[in-house]
Parts: sequence; structure tokens; C-alpha cells
Amino acid sequence: MKRSYQITEFCRRFLQDYIAENDCCVDATAGNGNDTEFLCRMTGPGGKVYAFDIQEEALEHTRNRLETAGLLPCAVLIRDGHEHMQDYVKEPVSAIVFNFGYLPGGDHRISTRPETSIWAVSQGLELLKPGGVMSLCIYSGGDTGYEERDALLEFLKELDSGKWLVIVSSYYNRGNDPPLPAFIIRL
Repeated sequence: MKRSYQITEFCRRFLQDYIAENDCCVDATAGNGNDTEFLCRMTGPGGKVYAFDIQEEALEHTRNRLETAGLLPCAVLIRDGHEHMQDYVKEPVSAIVFNFGYLPGGDHRISTRPETSIWAVSQGLELLKPGGVMSLCIYSGGDTGYEERDALLEFLKELDSGKWLVIVSSYYNRGNDPPLPAFIIRL
């Protein structure tokens, strides 16, 4: 059996060890709802998942996916930028998921930006409980260019190693600017 090992699948496998039932988590970029559904399944009916997106289309995809799966009561869908997550999330979280770039199948002109993405990651770090994890799927090249990737990697490099463990992985033998999976664990 051939496996594709998409970046999102790789990140979800990593995240599984950090999320328990009844936890609070954040999907900072709801998109089509895949990660929101994953987080809702991991936290269970007693958990809470905040899902952010600036596009109503993305939130509608997410809402439909969660309704079909019977998971909508576990989620709080928010039409706002992830850089405003601290306005909504007031409790410590176990995991935060980011997929940078644009909505798959959506308008490529609407995408995450370095300034707001770094601000959102900074806010997310303050929300993570000790032992919590943040996953970052960093896409570059093509429509999105390299500016956001480079800015995020520079930001991650500067995080205090006494407070944060930062792991950046790569699809080393793939061409065409493969995505970079990165993880930040609060020590």
C-alpha cells in the first residue's frame, strides 16, 4: 500500500500525543475543516475547539463537515483573523494548528501574510499550556512566494530555547518547494 504522507497527516500524527479528551484546542486556519474535525474528534464531546477563518466560505465548509460528523457542538467557529485569537480564547490550550497559505480550492489572492501570521503565532504561544504544542504547515513558492516562510522561520529561530522546543522538518527529497512542517512545544 502506497502512502502519500501529506504534511497535514504528518502533523496530525505528531499532535495526537499532546491532545486528550476534554482539552481546549485552536484551529487557527479552519480552511475546509479537516483539522477542526480532527481536533474535535481528539477532544471529544467535553472538549472545545476554536476555529478561525476570515472567509465565510471556509467556515461554511467547516460547519458542514462538522455537522455531517456530528461534531458541531464541540466547535466554536469564528469569522475573524487568527491574529485576534486572544480576543476569543481565554483558557489554556493543548494544541494549536496553523496551515499557512490560501484556502485549497479558493481564491489564491486571499492568503495568510507574514505580519499577521507571526502575530497570531505569538498570541498562540501565550495560550499554550505547559506541554502544549503548536503545529505550523508552512507552504511557499508558487502563489504565496517565500516571504511568509522566511519570516516564520526567522521568528522560530529566535524563540527562547529555555521555554520552547522548536522542531522544523522537511520533505528533503521532494522538489518544487515542498511544505515545511514545524512544531513548537511549550516546555
